[in-house]
Amino acid sequence: MAEKDVKANGQLEDIIEDKDQKLRIPQKLPILLLRDIVVFPYMIVPLFVGREKSKNAIDHSLSSHRMILLLTQKDMETEDPKRDEVYDMGTVALIMRMLKLPDGRIRILAQGLNRAKIETFEEENGYFAAKVSVVYEPETTEKTLESEALVRNVRTGLEKATSLGKNIPPEVLIIATNVEEPGRLADLTAANLELKVSEAQAILEISDSIQRLKKVYELLAKELEILDVQSRISTEAKGEMDKLQRQYFLRQQMKAIQKELGEGNELQEEIKGYQDKLKKLKIAEEVREELEKQISRLAQMHPESAEMTVVRNYLDWMFTLPWNKSTVDNRDLKKAKKILDEDHYGLDKVKERILEYLAVRTLSKKIKGPILCFVGPPGVGKTSLGKSIARSLGREFLRISLGGVRDEAEIRGHRRTYVGALPGRIIQGLRRAGSNNPVFMMDEVDKIGADFRGDPSSALLEVLDPEQNYSFRDHYLGVAFDLSKVMFITTANLLDPIHPAFRDRMEIIRLPGYTEEEKLEIALQHLVPKQVKENALTPKLIQFTSGAIKKIISVFTREAGVRNLERELASVCRKVARRVAEGKRRLNKITSQNIESYLGPPKIFKDQVQKKDQVGVATGVAWTETGGEVLFVEATKMKGKGGLLLTGSLGDIMKESAHAALSYSRAHFKELGIDNKIFSQNDFHIHIPEGAIPKDGPSAGITMATALISVCTNKKIRWDVAMTGEITLRGNVLPVGGVKEKVLAAQRAGVKKMILPAANKKDLIDIPKVVKKEMEFIFVEVINEVFAFALKKSGGK
Repeated sequence: MAEKDVKANGQLEDIIEDKDQKLRIPQKLPILLLRDIVVFPYMIVPLFVGREKSKNAIDHSLSSHRMILLLTQKDMETEDPKRDEVYDMGTVALIMRMLKLPDGRIRILAQGLNRAKIETFEEENGYFAAKVSVVYEPETTEKTLESEALVRNVRTGLEKATSLGKNIPPEVLIIATNVEEPGRLADLTAANLELKVSEAQAILEISDSIQRLKKVYELLAKELEILDVQSRISTEAKGEMDKLQRQYFLRQQMKAIQKELGEGNELQEEIKGYQDKLKKLKIAEEVREELEKQISRLAQMHPESAEMTVVRNYLDWMFTLPWNKSTVDNRDLKKAKKILDEDHYGLDKVKERILEYLAVRTLSKKIKGPILCFVGPPGVGKTSLGKSIARSLGREFLRISLGGVRDEAEIRGHRRTYVGALPGRIIQGLRRAGSNNPVFMMDEVDKIGADFRGDPSSALLEVLDPEQNYSFRDHYLGVAFDLSKVMFITTANLLDPIHPAFRDRMEIIRLPGYTEEEKLEIALQHLVPKQVKENALTPKLIQFTSGAIKKIISVFTREAGVRNLERELASVCRKVARRVAEGKRRLNKITSQNIESYLGPPKIFKDQVQKKDQVGVATGVAWTETGGEVLFVEATKMKGKGGLLLTGSLGDIMKESAHAALSYSRAHFKELGIDNKIFSQNDFHIHIPEGAIPKDGPSAGITMATALISVCTNKKIRWDVAMTGEITLRGNVLPVGGVKEKVLAAQRAGVKKMILPAANKKDLIDIPKVVKKEMEFIFVEVINEVFAFALKKSGGK
């Protein structure tokens, strides 16, 4: 059992009265080891002794001189300390009383006499003993101003500590008032300051009385500061308690008054409901403070106040938002891939990007939601792909259309000062979703407007920036909402109208369009079953053959997506549904032979590319909003003076390309085998059909040059060759964009060979393998290579 410190602060006043007389202290003393107390000279303290060695030391002391060395050990947990585990300085004490307790322990009352330093530490006869050298107080000299000031400061400090609530017995204050010796006052004060063992031991080991008193005064000053702060905290806490009690009393009175008047019961219940919800809500401190403020305002309002509705609506919005509600992501990559493949055929790049995000999400929970932008022509499945992504992730799906939106408040919300104010469409969507990590699709971001009411594109910069949207601040809410867990997907037909800073925040994924084979698979797997079901038919009543669908694709539609294809399929299904409704319940097999009886004559003729070689007619391809289009460039010459006429709603860039082609032809007439007189005796006319449609861009440069050279040399151009590329005055062929869309357009039109700039060879990686097998690609660096391949030799094939 550990010795326990029970403080006693009595003082010996009848011992060592004569400073010239010293008690005779033996050179060797038994040791009583103390765990958690340091005993000072003149201190009377009760001690409980439980260790056998300590009991033996007390027995030996009582049987001889009744003196014992009180020595403190460094670690109170050590049961049998060694020499280096005890302090060197202790206190010689006189055992005044001893009492054996029923539990086997001994209780003694000991009185400190003098400091003593141990010279040896050994065990003998079952107890610890040590040779000691007694450290006597130095002879009292004349009082100095410093010592007198220290003594007075310490006395004043003890009195102040008592006034601040420190528990110091009155007799200690009386003794301190009468003690003149600095050393004795230092020991008396240290014994009553509740010091740590290490601090008390440091005081004990200072033999110089003035230095010891200085150290004690430093500790006393520190204790006074602590007591002062403690007192101030207690006073503030008491004041707060009084305030709360007063508020409680007033509320109870107000309840009683309202009860008598028959008012306020519903409002109080409503406020209590809000307060209960707030306690359960896990939200940021800023949000909590705002809600507490608004609830407090509501409690103080008159029930018929017009502003009460505003505050109530605000609180309803705040409590229904998914501050910390998230759906659990599906982290099974195989299952996610299966869902994506079920919903969409092809689109490998997009699927790969989603699976990459899922893989990283599986490894790390801290990943921010990606911000994707699907760019492509209408009907390629951008919106439906967003739904599929949400299904594969196991998240809620939200969609808003931003086409024609001009007001910034649609994004950021209205300030609550306006009548009928509401949060922006982002926050409204999250409320509908009920989770803070949905898949959020924003359609038509390339069609956002801007006027005097603000620029929604600029407002979206914060929403779609992963470094900022963790603290998106809606004007209506007035507090930050974390959007970093939301997976934003935007869609657009064109990139150019999108604000550059807005575009920079998104990861662009292009969906250029489908090949005929891909459209066939999409129709068989998705569109046909969907239309059969929507028109209340069954596979026993209608059946499409692959040939019928191919014919619809090739001669009834020509598009990058599948929207018109779905319309044609729906038209066939409606006609069959009418027959069924008229009682003709039999299987209607739709084939390539009878499809025209359902849809009428072909709308687009496959022989749009004329299957014969002609002079001055070259087949080009162009990129458009709806994918790619085949473009025919016609050229002819007539008597004149070398002028160039351009028609077909051509833009400035196309006109410049035509002039560059003519200049190259005139500069290299010998090389090209052209009679120079042709340029001075003839005018040239270049025309691109469908004149009502504006056309521009550099990619028709080599096409116009080929048509022009064909007219000048009277050589025919191969009908089965399409081409694209920009021409320079030096005859170099520069790369162009939109290669995939242009190749798919040529393939849809039946072209089998295509001339491309050599620098665009890298773009073939995006071309479907089926198209690569069907078509032959010729890569050129200079215009002469184009002429060599596209122009037939005079009189040859």
